Amino acid sequence: MLDFTEASLKKVLTRYNVALEKAMTPEEAAEELYPKDELIYPIAKAIFEGEEDDVVEGLEAAIDAGKDPINLIDDALMVGMGVVIKLYDEGIIFLPNVMMSADAMLDGIEYCKENSGATPKTKGTVVCHVAEGDVHDIGKNIVTALLRANGFNVVDLGRDVPAEEVLDAVKKEKPIMLTGTALMTTTMYAFKEVNDKLLENGIKIPFACGGGAVNQDFVSQFALGVYGEEAADAPKIADAIIAGTTDITALRDMFHKH
Repeated sequence: MLDFTEASLKKVLTRYNVALEKAMTPEEAAEELYPKDELIYPIAKAIFEGEEDDVVEGLEAAIDAGKDPINLIDDALMVGMGVVIKLYDEGIIFLPNVMMSADAMLDGIEYCKENSGATPKTKGTVVCHVAEGDVHDIGKNIVTALLRANGFNVVDLGRDVPAEEVLDAVKKEKPIMLTGTALMTTTMYAFKEVNDKLLENGIKIPFACGGGAVNQDFVSQFALGVYGEEAADAPKIADAIIAGTTDITALRDMFHKH
């Protein structure tokens, strides 16, 4: 029979982060990360809590106090979303929290745009879609939420998207990256068709693919494919691209884990 002393049990709990979870709630962890500025703090907190009305109320107060609406996108909304992403990456909060916060952030961005004549800058545009024949869009919705939460402009083509429609969107939007998700093995082969159409038209942007049916070996078979094991990999791949890593082989070295 295993015989744990109190001291050894504490070590086990700390090793697996149980003690930390008991000692600090997600709200308490977020509290330590919020900015101290009295005008920015309530906006960041409202983003974390996913409270759209509170986000707008905080923005209104900050604008009335002289803050520039467009600057508030980076200085307040993205700061609050940064708290969310950090706690998500650490496993303290989960995807439903992120999606609620992303919705609140998007409402905040729209409010800032309405109250300014300027257009906010984004990191870049990403086109997202679900493979032709596949109607399961939960994974794609998570990817788009995380990309938007990280400051990217997302063109969401929806589900069951024909390859020709994907190509047309890429030609029109000129994104830094294309994403595709598929839940079924019968639909994931549409990614190869999308890849080939892009190459036939001289387009060589990274094509980040993932989903329940998709694996790294499959994605590696086509020239533009970069595999994302988790939805959270999508903004990381996009960030790597805007930082200068556009070579497909280099991106695979960074994100292919097996």
